[in-house]
Amino acid sequence: MRVKLSLLSLLVGCLSLWLAGGTAAQTADGLHLKVYKSPTCGCCTAWMDHLEAAAIDSEGLHPPDMGQLKQALGIPVRYGSCHTAVSPAGYVFEGHVPARYIRQFLDDPPADALGLTVPAMPVGSPGMEYQTRFMPYDVLLLKKDGSVEVFASVRRYEQQFSESALGQ
Repeated sequence: MRVKLSLLSLLVGCLSLWLAGGTAAQTADGLHLKVYKSPTCGCCTAWMDHLEAAAIDSEGLHPPDMGQLKQALGIPVRYGSCHTAVSPAGYVFEGHVPARYIRQFLDDPPADALGLTVPAMPVGSPGMEYQTRFMPYDVLLLKKDGSVEVFASVRRYEQQFSESALGQ
């Protein structure tokens, strides 16, 4: 009986780590995110390329049920997008959140924060580039109680990449 309970505890622990994004700390080169996505999503892969260009390491994982994963992570459906990234500390980054805001968030996570989201898929956001088109959007702070507030307003394409282009 003790062996069965230990095995069950181990399995529950492994599942918890998988859902929280693991225990690995930052890599030698910087931050590491686990990115849960469809194996065929091109914009998710393009967003991961954006992370790499910003020295954020990422690993693509393909869970069988993205909706169930997002629910387990506490992401409200109305703030969802096509992929979900999870930091080693368990913070979530839903959708096409620019790397600069991920770093800004992780440098000083707000109290009661779950993470950041860019709902839907705004044209011109990292991974959603199309010709020279750009649609202004907000990066939202997701709170553990399900509420949100604006973390950053992105009004110009350049704002996504450089602090000097903030102009907020």
